[in-house]
Amino acid sequence: QVQLVDSGGGSVQAGGSLRLSCAVSGDTTRTYYMGWFRQAPGKEREGVAHIRTDSGSTYHADSVKGRFTISQDNDKNTLYLQMNSLKPEDTAMYYCAAGRAGTTLYGVAKYNPRNYAYWGQGTQVIVSS
Repeated sequence: QVQLVDSGGGSVQAGGSLRLSCAVSGDTTRTYYMGWFRQAPGKEREGVAHIRTDSGSTYHADSVKGRFTISQDNDKNTLYLQMNSLKPEDTAMYYCAAGRAGTTLYGVAKYNPRNYAYWGQGTQVIVSS
């Protein structure tokens, strides 16, 4: 079992920055993928950024590439999403997630929320112009 608690959301003006955090607990020995997703009203949940936890390899959606950075601090058991140059279209509920134990995700599969077994409660990000 893996437990996730995400935090750090808030309201910010366009061009501003936020850093989201996800506190991770439980047995993550066989958790190889973690990620950040977001969901805006009327839209499907979409993958934003993902990390292979053992190698540290990261992947970012085209819409956020160059602006958002996913990272992990193993000593603190925390996953981060640094969000810079925020745009109004980034407004959404953001969720951290952990992949199914022992699974490896290839290609676009890492962006599919159905491939993740554990979720944080969500933290709201609002970007105003």
